[in-house]
Amino acid sequence: MSKAKTIYSCQECGATSPKWLGKCPDCGSWNTFVEEIFVGVATPTSRANALEAPSIGAVGSIEGKRASSGVSSFDRILGGGLVPGSIILVGGDPGIGKSTLLTEVAGKVAEQGSRALYISGEESASQIKLRAERLGAIHDGFMLASTNDLSEALCYISGSTPDLVIIDSIQTIGSEDLDSATGSVSQVRHCATALHAVAKSGDAAVILVGHVTKDGAIAGPKVLEHLVDTVLYFEGEGHGRLRALRATKNRFGATNEIALFEMSETGLHPVENPSGALLAERMADAPGSAVFPAIEGTRPLLVEVQALVTPNYTNNPRRTVTGVDYNRAMLVLSVIEKRGGLRLGSHDVFINVVGGLQIREPAADLAIFLAVVSSHKDVPLPSDLVAFGEIGLTGEIRSVSAAELRLSEAARMGFKRAAVSQNLKKSQSVQGMKLGAFRSVSDALGLFS
Repeated sequence: MSKAKTIYSCQECGATSPKWLGKCPDCGSWNTFVEEIFVGVATPTSRANALEAPSIGAVGSIEGKRASSGVSSFDRILGGGLVPGSIILVGGDPGIGKSTLLTEVAGKVAEQGSRALYISGEESASQIKLRAERLGAIHDGFMLASTNDLSEALCYISGSTPDLVIIDSIQTIGSEDLDSATGSVSQVRHCATALHAVAKSGDAAVILVGHVTKDGAIAGPKVLEHLVDTVLYFEGEGHGRLRALRATKNRFGATNEIALFEMSETGLHPVENPSGALLAERMADAPGSAVFPAIEGTRPLLVEVQALVTPNYTNNPRRTVTGVDYNRAMLVLSVIEKRGGLRLGSHDVFINVVGGLQIREPAADLAIFLAVVSSHKDVPLPSDLVAFGEIGLTGEIRSVSAAELRLSEAARMGFKRAAVSQNLKKSQSVQGMKLGAFRSVSDALGLFS
């Protein structure tokens, strides 16, 4: 028999405590503990029948069961298409394009003869239809429902027998079984668990839209991300035309895969040549610009790293970093001063990755280094040069993974030269690319002589 008890849950991270706390010991947030009723689940002490698990060889494969969403870039980031019974979490800043993309996906699924159910707790069915008309997503198999009640949403799913279910958003769906407010940790956990059970017990793929906090993380307990099969994040500048959808977790494909979309009046359109789009407006002969061949999942992608170094006439020089890890950028600046002999203490330094992308790999160190030195010396880098390599604290330039993929993408885009580590294997070189192999940052400074 289940037993109810009172607990206190942090509304930021989901941590629980038997008593109220002013400060959460897990995430450090203040005044976020809320009283909730927890109903324990009774566990059986004995079993009438024993169960034998099947051999792994007898388990069926899911690869042949994937269904196309109709949006090629979305299929790619999922690992090849929608998996029946999977549950996907999509997060991103308000207005970045989550609802727009998922409306397009629902329309494409319906256009292919399948059934898609879009359940919204934020908009009315009329509002969703208006967006669908603008996107050209009106099809008979596209079904709409507007509700904030979990039981009602489950009834819509049961009565519509869809192939795809979209919940927009999980924070706006609540259950009458809990006393807490809609959007609280317990409500999000409870509703997500119920929808997870629906996905795993049927053939419908379920997509949940999640709100994000001011720090960019999906709001609600971390158990929400652990519960789902795939987590997708939208990146990009809200006022820009490019949007990047990144997979940070994927049980059915590569993690850190990225899909690039362009926002227009008729919706989000996949960018078939991301490198070309990101470099389209690059000023080739401008000081402070370096091209870095990044690896996002399985895809090579050329991005522009920009730096601006200007004199500072106060005692507090600024360090502003966008698109790369701040601590990593500070490491590179320290190496420039200590090992490169350039004094940046009296200068403001601004570093930016064009297009709003987030670069998380240390391979960008050399591109950051060259962009900063280029701006400081006011000397442009060669327009046909790309750069990649990890920089150590002693100033050495280390080789990185997937060098051949990076060089192949650079050659495809017309680049002729690459600044790399001298430890790069000759077998990784690409025809048509001239390699400038450097042992340390002191050697790399020779590009400006």
